[in-house]
Amino acid sequence: MSFWQDFAQQFHTAFIEGDRWKLYLQGVGVTLQLTVAALIIGVILGVVVAVIRTAHDQQRLGRRNFFLGVLNIICKIYTTIIRGTPMMVQLLIWGFVIFKTSRDHTMVGIIGLGINSGAYVSEIVRGGLMSVDMGQMEAGRSLGLNYLDTMRFIVIPQAFKNILPSLGNEFITLFKDTSLVSAIGGTELVYYAEAVGGKTYQYMFPYLGIAVIYLVFVMILTWLLGLLERRLRQSDRR
Repeated sequence: MSFWQDFAQQFHTAFIEGDRWKLYLQGVGVTLQLTVAALIIGVILGVVVAVIRTAHDQQRLGRRNFFLGVLNIICKIYTTIIRGTPMMVQLLIWGFVIFKTSRDHTMVGIIGLGINSGAYVSEIVRGGLMSVDMGQMEAGRSLGLNYLDTMRFIVIPQAFKNILPSLGNEFITLFKDTSLVSAIGGTELVYYAEAVGGKTYQYMFPYLGIAVIYLVFVMILTWLLGLLERRLRQSDRR
């Protein structure tokens, strides 16, 4: 009986006492804000990098564009550095070197997460673009469309269905990686869990609580992605 009494007391201290549940709710809001904003940056940056690299790789022999070649080298350096270094190290550099005078740690976290995600999204999108038959590009060009219009109206819609599972996994990974922003002072879930633990001197329930929150959100996101994939498969059958 004493075990359950102690369990109930610790639970009450970590979540109920002093309306501490509001801190976790505030942390969820910041975490979702970080995820969505960083995903927008990552998708935009990733698509731009993927289109540049795909355009470079699909050039005909003897008709190489020098400017496109320079951009391709820059994109390769970017993806190599970002994918080759840990996310934590990148956030520390953003927070304590590049933006060391900034007090908006959430915005710094968004920039760091977005740029990191962009490198992975670019490889996902590039793989999807390269998976579309070259005949689709040639058909679009024969209809009088320029390269960008052909990519936008013909190639990218077909590639999207191929990359959706990988893109969904990247979104879930990005959601979990927001926990690293606490290392530079970002006020997301981990930050508030540590604050509650530091005040109550009991860390087990705050950490277990945010672990459950992350798990629930990941399960919901996984279910939504599965639902979207099924809808897309049904549209293909029609």
